[in-house]
Amino acid sequence: MSKPLRRADIVAAARSWRGTPYHHQASLRGVGCDCLGLVRGVWRDLYGRDAELPPPYSRDWAEARAEETLLAAAKRHLEPLASAGAAMPGDVLVFRIRDRAIAKHAGILVAPDLMVHGQEGVGVVEVHLGRWWRRHVAGAFRFAGLTREDD
Repeated sequence: MSKPLRRADIVAAARSWRGTPYHHQASLRGVGCDCLGLVRGVWRDLYGRDAELPPPYSRDWAEARAEETLLAAAKRHLEPLASAGAAMPGDVLVFRIRDRAIAKHAGILVAPDLMVHGQEGVGVVEVHLGRWWRRHVAGAFRFAGLTREDD
């Protein structure tokens, strides 16, 4: 990253992925991605490289292994926030789709009540972060290197 990272940069990068078709395990803007591929792609947009390459994964990978793989990866590469309520535009939210299930979905907050995420059958879209989504947040994370004004 050659210039200071601002929240506006993260939001712009996330929004630039809107309209990308859903494609399991992919991470190519305009071609295809899943929710993890979106976060990976935005990371590449911001830092110029991948944080790590995930191993091949099936749609039921989380249930099969009973491990919090997505949360563990987020903790390795992003800064954990104290609570989802502390999340601001540009932060990453990780979700449990079902109560007490393994966390296996992610999106990027682009406004206090909007997020961009990759959804099967829909692609990358910007959606309202309503009550249902907020109830299912399993973790909130910040990209490293934000300018002091944006921290």
